Amino acid sequence: MTSLSQTIKRLGLQRVITLSDEHRSDWLSPVSMLLLGMIGVFFIYSAQSYSGGSSWKMQIVWMVLGFGAYSVISLINYKFFLENAHLFYWFGIMLLLPLAIQANVPGLKLPFVESRFGATRWLDFGPFSLQPSEVAKLTTLLMASSVLARSEIGTLKESIKVLLKVGFTFFIPVFLIFLEPDLGSSLVFAPMAFALLYVSNLSEKFFLSVFGLFLVGTLIIGVDIYRYQTFMEEQGLSFTEDKGAYEDQSLIPLKDYQRNRILGFVAPQVVDPAGNGVAWNRNQSLIAVSSGGLYGKGPGEGTQARLGYLPPTVAPNDFIFSVLAEESGFMGGIIVLFLYAVLLINGVRIAGLARDRFGMLLAIGVSVIFMVHIFVNIGMTIGLMPITGLPLPFLSYGGSFVLSCCVLQGFVQSVYRFRKDFS
Repeated sequence: MTSLSQTIKRLGLQRVITLSDEHRSDWLSPVSMLLLGMIGVFFIYSAQSYSGGSSWKMQIVWMVLGFGAYSVISLINYKFFLENAHLFYWFGIMLLLPLAIQANVPGLKLPFVESRFGATRWLDFGPFSLQPSEVAKLTTLLMASSVLARSEIGTLKESIKVLLKVGFTFFIPVFLIFLEPDLGSSLVFAPMAFALLYVSNLSEKFFLSVFGLFLVGTLIIGVDIYRYQTFMEEQGLSFTEDKGAYEDQSLIPLKDYQRNRILGFVAPQVVDPAGNGVAWNRNQSLIAVSSGGLYGKGPGEGTQARLGYLPPTVAPNDFIFSVLAEESGFMGGIIVLFLYAVLLINGVRIAGLARDRFGMLLAIGVSVIFMVHIFVNIGMTIGLMPITGLPLPFLSYGGSFVLSCCVLQGFVQSVYRFRKDFS
């Protein structure tokens, strides 16, 4: 510890990084992270064992790098992020811009920008690729927490000014991510925004108004989905083979494959009556989860992934919980949910211990991001949510996502370690 302290002083970072004995660490979150990461590596290996895939090896690398990033972030006084939130925010926006541009300019190919499966969501740097939407979650959280921490919320005029600032902060990254298109990632921002505004004691009338707008928006999308179904049936077009016949004439900025996913959740018998199209992954996931029983079929014995019914493109990431539930059963799922509960409850606890608004907002924001990912991912594997492609923290395979999860938890640890500096 002494040599590390001397190195920090030589680099002139003692104002940002502190290693004094009074700054103790909270061990609940890192232990939970480590256990979840180990479980994730094991079931990624199990999901690909039949095909000889080696994603589990890269997952170990990402976990090691992620814990390194977690350690560094946890040693940085979170006041540093408050003071430089705007720089981080615009850095995140700059990463998103080339993806949105290439995705919406036909024939354009920008350096490092990569498209996969009809979406432009990655920056390819050769040995590794980066998903800027994951960076945007971090930077937008920092910026929004900074805006709310520095703003006065009291009178109607003050509240409106704050709402405009926060709305602008969230609108830019959400709009750019939606253009990629990446509907799943863009959905995470709304709960984060509402949670931050709620703990900032905004007027209840605002939330009632937003709830009303949400109902109106849901109704509009519902009408659009109905018109989409009617159009496809009248034109005699296949839902599974359509390449965007309806989206060009709709005012709702959804892609037809996104409409298929929503319709496949609401009325799978309409969009995929044979169950071998858009509803395939959902159906196979339900079979995997329901066949696991109390204790599961045993490590590597899950038939859905091993026999390829859950495709290798989704089993190690979006549907890793299905693999886990089939092989470890209800008890395995309960253990994972318990570890997630520890992370979420501990994040809220640390938010309550924070002695300033920025620390409180930062810890709450991280907990909400994790809660949305956990709820949506597990919900879609058991048929309670549409398939959106949101991964499961520390279990799903993915470098950018693992790193972002570790950095987010690093923020929470920083709030715990340095909270007394704001007394």
